[in-house]
Amino acid sequence: MRKMRTLLGFVHCCCCCCCFLLLLPPPLWVSLAAAKQLLRYRLAEEGPADIRIGNVASDLGIVTGSGEVTFSLESGSDYLKIDNMTGELSTTERRIDREKLPQCQMIFDENECFLDFEVSVIGPSQSWVDLFEGRVIILDINDNTPTFPSPVLTLTVEENRPAEAAARSSVFELQVADTLDGEKQPQLIVKGALDREQRDSYELSLRVRDGGDPARSSQAILRVLITDVNDNSPRFEKSVYEADLAENSSPGTPILQLRATDLDVGVNGQIEYVFGAATESVRRLLRLDETSGWLSVLHRIDREEVNQLRFTVMARDRGQPPKTDKATVVLNIRDENDNVPTIDIRKIGRIPLRDGVASVAEDVLVDTPIALVQVSDRDQGENGVVTCTVVGDVPFQLKPASEGEGEPQNKRKYFLHTSAPLDYEAVRDYNVVIVAVDSGSPSLSSNNSLLVRVGDTNDNPPMFSQAVLEVSFPENNLPGERVATVVATDADSGKNAEITYSLEASPLSSESPGGIFTIDPDSGDVSVQAVLDREQRDTYEFQVTARDKGVPSLQGSTTVVVRVADRNDNEPRFMQDVFTFYVKENLQPNSPVGMVTVMDFDKGRNAELSLSIQPSDHDQTAGIFSIENDTGTIFSTVSFDREQQTSYTFKVKAVDGGEPPRSATATVSLFVMDENDNAPTVTFPSNSSYTVLPPSSNMRTVVATVVATDSDTGLNADLNYSIIGGNPFKLFEIDPASGVVSLVGKLAPKHYGLHRIVVQVNDSGQPPQSTTALLHVFVNESLSNATVVESQVARSLHTPLAQDIAGDPSYELSKQRLSIVIGVVAGIMTVILLILVVVMARYCRSKGKHGYEAGKKDHEDFFTPQQHDKAKKPKKDKKGKKGKQPLYSSIVTVEASKPNGQRYDSVNEKLSDSPGMGRYRSVNGGPGSPDLARHYKSSSPLPTVQLHPQPPTSGKKHQAVQDLPPANTFVGSGDNISIGSDHCSEYSCQASSKYSKQV
Repeated sequence: MRKMRTLLGFVHCCCCCCCFLLLLPPPLWVSLAAAKQLLRYRLAEEGPADIRIGNVASDLGIVTGSGEVTFSLESGSDYLKIDNMTGELSTTERRIDREKLPQCQMIFDENECFLDFEVSVIGPSQSWVDLFEGRVIILDINDNTPTFPSPVLTLTVEENRPAEAAARSSVFELQVADTLDGEKQPQLIVKGALDREQRDSYELSLRVRDGGDPARSSQAILRVLITDVNDNSPRFEKSVYEADLAENSSPGTPILQLRATDLDVGVNGQIEYVFGAATESVRRLLRLDETSGWLSVLHRIDREEVNQLRFTVMARDRGQPPKTDKATVVLNIRDENDNVPTIDIRKIGRIPLRDGVASVAEDVLVDTPIALVQVSDRDQGENGVVTCTVVGDVPFQLKPASEGEGEPQNKRKYFLHTSAPLDYEAVRDYNVVIVAVDSGSPSLSSNNSLLVRVGDTNDNPPMFSQAVLEVSFPENNLPGERVATVVATDADSGKNAEITYSLEASPLSSESPGGIFTIDPDSGDVSVQAVLDREQRDTYEFQVTARDKGVPSLQGSTTVVVRVADRNDNEPRFMQDVFTFYVKENLQPNSPVGMVTVMDFDKGRNAELSLSIQPSDHDQTAGIFSIENDTGTIFSTVSFDREQQTSYTFKVKAVDGGEPPRSATATVSLFVMDENDNAPTVTFPSNSSYTVLPPSSNMRTVVATVVATDSDTGLNADLNYSIIGGNPFKLFEIDPASGVVSLVGKLAPKHYGLHRIVVQVNDSGQPPQSTTALLHVFVNESLSNATVVESQVARSLHTPLAQDIAGDPSYELSKQRLSIVIGVVAGIMTVILLILVVVMARYCRSKGKHGYEAGKKDHEDFFTPQQHDKAKKPKKDKKGKKGKQPLYSSIVTVEASKPNGQRYDSVNEKLSDSPGMGRYRSVNGGPGSPDLARHYKSSSPLPTVQLHPQPPTSGKKHQAVQDLPPANTFVGSGDNISIGSDHCSEYSCQASSKYSKQV
């Protein structure tokens, strides 16, 4: 039996290792990080979660703990994770299976299976970012059992093969040989003789075991078939064929021809080519012609998917059993610029990026990296050299992520930095377009875009459209009514733009609006909770504050001024129900007499008042008064005369301009104030009357009472009396208040006759007015001739007031004559005169009863003084005082008849009804007193002169002046009047010895 080597198959063997972590030495690692920013770690596969891999911070020499520097894993996060604060790198919950990693499928060297990752080191507020690359080498563990391609393996062996060592009892032996590729190939060695006629097949048990701990093994049945002898095996010209193939070559493109020769002839020399140890991709992409050995393109090959194809081709003859030979084919795929650059945009640091959208806060600093841009080209050489840029007017720019010299040209990384401040309120989204262009010919380009969505930060406070919002709201509202809606806007978004409203006191007023107004915190509706009354308060001012829900919260405010609008809910109101005014009489027409004050607590048209005079029931004031609407001033259209009407009463009506109108009335009482425009009027005595005063009257005898009235009132009617003339002997005195004229002097013979007392009646007004009256007093024992007295009274009316009329003027004349002859016949004449006087006196007294007889006395003469017995003293009262005589003692007041025949009024009873005679009245005589007036007739009664007060003239003192005759002359004619030898002066009479009795 011949010794022979037979190829059984290819078995993959793995090195055995434990599940533990190995690190490169720190000095080497730090140098790598400094030079290429490459971190290297080792990790066994199939480890549990949270296995610590290493600390990036300590390996980079970065001090942590302050929180200013953070870490972020930018790639490799499927299997790895990093602590943002400490930089601790560890595994995730996803299990790492080295045999299933795509990058490790075709790797048989354990040092070449790895996981790449990127970690960014972020400064405060992402003001700077450093990117570091790292690699975790995945160490294999013995977690896979060696397997055979089939549970039953069939091998054909020729008979009559001599054995290498005949001494061995076994026919077959298994050896493992190392191939040129570094693979281990098991071989079956024939050690004994094989004779197909004796035994045509053998079944062997084949076991394979790896070198793991514990070792893993499996087995299969190897069926060896004994065939006839085939002497020669085919032989390839070369053991290794190598060729270059441009990628994307068209199907059918020939690549190379494999040639093998076989020294046999016939069927044993016919060779066919088949794929040996070839992967499925080789069989799918290449076509091997069995006859010619030409290798051609079956499907287009993409270098970026397969850059090299390594497989074996077997040349097999057609002998029985067939013999084979093996050759290795290495096919290198040549690059063509058929790939456009790819742009991969990933997150960096703490800025999130998902589905092509990066959310960047608007408050990031300028030159802040917001994304990691990796540009790569699957092509090689110049075809893979890529440049990229940001197009468009956007505030972003690209900066290289690393400056390492060892960085491949077809794979570069950039940071996308902000180049200008971002403002959410100005631009919320940016479409950042990045264009990458390779250096191939022709060059290819591609672009990718990133939507940068500017995230809002709470950098805008809520804003109101108006700093002061004025609202008009009617009074008498219902509680809960909406007054206004205040709306604030916030340029921010999200929570930063969600606004809540609240009420606060106005800065100008410390009063809180909470009790009156409320606001809905969400809608901004301001409502009033109380009934507003404009008349009590017409303006409310408060502040509305709008706060957003950002962190920190910002706020804005506006001042709300609520002006309460008026409703006609108030009647006009006079200040008084009754207005009382006092006006002076004689006021000029159209003069103001008073002013009424009326108010309406409403406003605007509701407070526009219309005033009018309402006539009284008797219509006494119709047309007399008018009122000015603007001022409420009342005017009179007439001049008032208090003596005609002392007061006026009327109503004033005020009507407002509201709808419906409201009205009110007030009573006006107007009292006419007296002015001293009326002089006193003397009602008694008349100027033509006289009073007879006996000479025997006692002192303090009331002569007469001057009675005067004044149409004015008050002080203007307060009268005082005074004697201003006709009292040269100071015989009379008048009481200033009552007007009583009294005898204050002792009557003497010289006082006999007519006395004209000029009495002035003054009022107390300012300026005062006065009236002059004449009081005629005839002093005599009796009234012997009334006509003579009346004529004297008449003459006095024409005598100037400055000339006194008092007593007998001839008495003074006689006095003068006596003084001339007094030295001669003083004694004689005195006696004679006295006798004559006595005789004449007696004669005159007796004439009233029995006619006038000289020397005869009439004992019944009323005017003869009664002789009293001097021996009989008058009785005294118990107190020793003398009995008082009546004040009115033997006084007769005589009044002349009125011109029209009417009689003059007397103080007491009437004594005579004769129309042609004067009448007199005895004060104390009684009804039995003799009527001496019957002895006298007068066909022409004397005219009566009365004093009338003159109306006041402006600018002059109010005083009534008596109009008297210019000459002191008695005017009149007598019928059948014979004075005889009576000697009569103007104001007195003396009887002679001859008298004619008149019937």
